[in-house]
Amino acid sequence: MNKTRLEAFSDGVLAIIITIMILEIKVPHGVEFADLKPLIPKFLSYVLSFVYVGIYWNNHHYLLHGLSKVNGKILWGNLHLLFWLSLIPVSTGWMGEHNFAKAAMALYGIILLGSAIAYLILQKLVLNVEGKDSFLAKAIGNDTKSKISTIMNIIGIASSFYSEWISGIAYLIIALIWLVPDKRIEKIFS
Repeated sequence: MNKTRLEAFSDGVLAIIITIMILEIKVPHGVEFADLKPLIPKFLSYVLSFVYVGIYWNNHHYLLHGLSKVNGKILWGNLHLLFWLSLIPVSTGWMGEHNFAKAAMALYGIILLGSAIAYLILQKLVLNVEGKDSFLAKAIGNDTKSKISTIMNIIGIASSFYSEWISGIAYLIIALIWLVPDKRIEKIFS
């Protein structure tokens, strides 16, 4: 299979995920700016989730850029990642609807952790095809960002039962870590 088909399918699913998330934010019934106030939690949860989906889209692009051929394991690994990412709108909506309640924050973290693990599995499958000495393997290196993100996700999930603020800060830190562009793969391939 050509990797462009895999990329096109993944891009389509990610676009639908973002569309579903924005549809959760309903137009206010009033005509004053004050009528937007109840939408703030929904908007903030949407922004955070939009950033996460964008980060995955960006990293997925670079990961597949280094891929020379697609096999069945990579197809299933990619679907596994898309499964977890497709759950983000549910937890995003729940967080926004219930002002970042403890259970909603825990579910959000579980989905983020599942997405991160699925991405690491896909990355491993791609590296198995490309080899340990490939440009992609050299670019990824020891993947410190993923290790920090996993720890922060676990902190976010555990703390969600005690403090939604700590949980939210943990999820925000992960997004900020990944929001800073990682030029490793780009440098290797240019």
